[in-house]
Amino acid sequence: MKTALYIFVMALTTYVIRMIPLVLFRKKIKSRFLKRFLYYIPYAVLSAMTIPYIFYSTGETFTAIVGTVTAVILSYFDMPLIVVALSASLTAFIAGMLK
Repeated sequence: MKTALYIFVMALTTYVIRMIPLVLFRKKIKSRFLKRFLYYIPYAVLSAMTIPYIFYSTGETFTAIVGTVTAVILSYFDMPLIVVALSASLTAFIAGMLK
């Protein structure tokens, strides 16, 4: 019985969160500021969830910084995601071995 109640509450919460924008924003959004703000929310949330994990993933701050710098540089030059991820991981691994 408790499990069913938990599932119902979570389903209701998920439904309400998804319905609020549909109810509040019935007309097309014309504000350039609001459009720009809503456009960047997914990137900000993804960054907020990913960046802290990056610095705790290796166990050492130095190796995490070396891997992150490598990833940022390769991303700047529009390298494919697999190249960026593998290069950053390899760089962090090598930095850990050399330290």
